[in-house]
Amino acid sequence: MNSETSAQAAVSRIGQRRQVVIPKRVYEALRLQEGDFLEMTVERGRLAIRPKRLVDVDEVLTKAEAAKVRRGEAQLKAGRSKAWRAAKNGLER
Repeated sequence: MNSETSAQAAVSRIGQRRQVVIPKRVYEALRLQEGDFLEMTVERGRLAIRPKRLVDVDEVLTKAEAAKVRRGEAQLKAGRSKAWRAAKNGLER
């Protein structure tokens, strides 16, 4: 949550089957969506809930792939890039 909403208290009640409703302003402040995952931990006697993004193992880059992406991003940032048409023509030869 940002600093504007973190100072505001929001109260929710535990329902049947230990369900808790997330107050609308908290839901919106965190930009949550139906189906999102939340990580819940106990920190110094308090419940901490954080949005959690789960990643499929097949979608994770290897170290070599991640290095290539970083190099490409650095080249783009430095202005060393080619238009797709020029790169495509180079591949067809």
